[in-house]
Amino acid sequence: MTRSIAVVGTGRMGSALASALLAKGHRTTVWNRTKEKAEALALLGATIAPSALEAVSAAEIVIVNVSDYKATAAILRDDALASAIRGKLIVELTSGTPHGAREAAEWCVEHGAGYLDGAIMATPDFIGTDAGTILISGQSQAFRDNEAVFRALGGNVQHVGQDPGRANALDSALLALMWGELFGALQAIAVCQAEGIELGELGRQWTATAPVVEGLVADLIKRTNAGRFASDDETLSSISTHYGAFQHLLELMDARGIDRSVADGYDAIFQRAFAAGQLHGDFAALSQFFGQGRITAAATTKEAGRLVVQPPPDHPCEETECL
Repeated sequence: MTRSIAVVGTGRMGSALASALLAKGHRTTVWNRTKEKAEALALLGATIAPSALEAVSAAEIVIVNVSDYKATAAILRDDALASAIRGKLIVELTSGTPHGAREAAEWCVEHGAGYLDGAIMATPDFIGTDAGTILISGQSQAFRDNEAVFRALGGNVQHVGQDPGRANALDSALLALMWGELFGALQAIAVCQAEGIELGELGRQWTATAPVVEGLVADLIKRTNAGRFASDDETLSSISTHYGAFQHLLELMDARGIDRSVADGYDAIFQRAFAAGQLHGDFAALSQFFGQGRITAAATTKEAGRLVVQPPPDHPCEETECL
């Protein structure tokens, strides 16, 4: 069954969403503050509304894809539009925070509208393809009733829970994984440039190494989920093993004048673990030390403006040059 849909916001992503809906035969009205950004969609069969109010009034489902939740509120939360959304389904596909999604859901429900919140885990070229991934959270019945609409947007659209903030929480978690890899790549590039290594060689070696890294990440998630923080026969690498190699990276960065901002953040987590006596733990044990504001161990010193934990007498790193 086709639906009448309004797409509010027709930047690159919003235009991709509208194009995918049109390709599946949904009656699609579009609106953008800058009308010119919507004109190409008219050639595909979209109706360009002269105002956000007219776009919303023409639709059963309103998909919003603007810059942030503040921009959404500026569009929807005037008296006329607040009345116009009654009985409709608002689907917020703007990037935001979990608490922002929950607040938006509460406002929509108060004004008689259904609400779903989504995180688009794809670039515009993936929208409408089998590989297009969108995570959607909120009212499960609203998702089921309109699943054909969401399937038009991507073959891997998932309802991930009743909590409206869950999609954005997962989005932040997955982006954290992505940025960890990207910032790691920046550090790797800096090391190679400093050492005169051609970046094509880095790319080739990364291709060979990537499956090992993916396996380590999968193991980390699995062990943390099970609370298996102590080293055992299945441990792939301990904290002390990682820290020994990490010290070599720090020494190289200092010798070559490479920025240590990201690496010092890693070091702070290692230090918290050492302060808590987790030197011999599985690397997954580090997951216990995120969110802690300070190291509480007494045996610490100040060195170059950062907190350094003194190794205990039986610290194995004195022999393996971890510290």
